[in-house]
Amino acid sequence: MTIRHIVVWSVTGDDDRARAENAHGIAERLRSLEGVVPSIRALSAGPNVAYAEVNADVALVADFDDVAGLDEYQRHPAHLEVAGFIRSVASARMAVDLEV
Repeated sequence: MTIRHIVVWSVTGDDDRARAENAHGIAERLRSLEGVVPSIRALSAGPNVAYAEVNADVALVADFDDVAGLDEYQRHPAHLEVAGFIRSVASARMAVDLEV
């Protein structure tokens, strides 16, 4: 069993450029966690590239061996630092954790 953690965010910004910078900042910071948080088995993050009028601005897909690994990720100091930045620029968040 693998746990796939999927999160999407809408971000704040005074204009499209600022929103794009915030989305890229989230994605870059999330990608920096690979190799730092031991429980991450695979991680992909990036800004939206299509249908901006209806889609979220940035997404994360991360795989873990189990819920315990996901919990370890959630509590890891490096993730907590990234989460602080995300909270500072995100206007909405949705997530799902599924078995794959």
